[in-house]
Amino acid sequence: RDASAGRIRVAGTPAFGLEILPRAIATFRAQHPDAIFEVETLHLDEIRDALLESRIDVALAFDPAKRPGIRRKRLAKARFFVLAHDEAQFKGKKKLTVDDLSGHPFIGLNSRGPLGKALSGYLEAADAELDVVAWTETYHVARALVVAGTGITIADEITARSPIGGDVVMLPLEPALTFDISLMQRAEAPLSLGTRRFTKHLGEVVRR
Repeated sequence: RDASAGRIRVAGTPAFGLEILPRAIATFRAQHPDAIFEVETLHLDEIRDALLESRIDVALAFDPAKRPGIRRKRLAKARFFVLAHDEAQFKGKKKLTVDDLSGHPFIGLNSRGPLGKALSGYLEAADAELDVVAWTETYHVARALVVAGTGITIADEITARSPIGGDVVMLPLEPALTFDISLMQRAEAPLSLGTRRFTKHLGEVVRR
């Protein structure tokens, strides 16, 4: 049964587990109804361990650092956006600098992951003076706080474009801060035909 169904073990960091992975799995199964999935949502260090222990076949993550035994393939490049509850907050501006954020209640994120570290370095380099009213662990929680009217935040493009949790105003951060969306797999482990087909499909979903 496993051979005919093409069992696919896939993981993603939380931002991908809420929408991108479910969408990719649903549209893939529409074409390959015999496919069976095992799906996990893990943080980056947990993904690396799961791959090296052969508990999963592939994973989707933001900007993973190089690590022995792990192969990375860039699927797309994305950027950060300022998320706001109301476009009137910035008087019709189409792009925002860090200076434009001064004086607005700001929702901050921890700097432990690769995106958090990149954003923290960006804000430090800009000598940002932000009025932080809340800190959170995840970008989707920060987005939800924006939807609720708590303040503004800076989030990755995947979270910013997500339809989950209500609409937000998206304004590009300038100068642009970009990052890679990558597929990860164990370097010496060959992928099944079904998993290879799914990774190709997953890349198409991410780019769309």
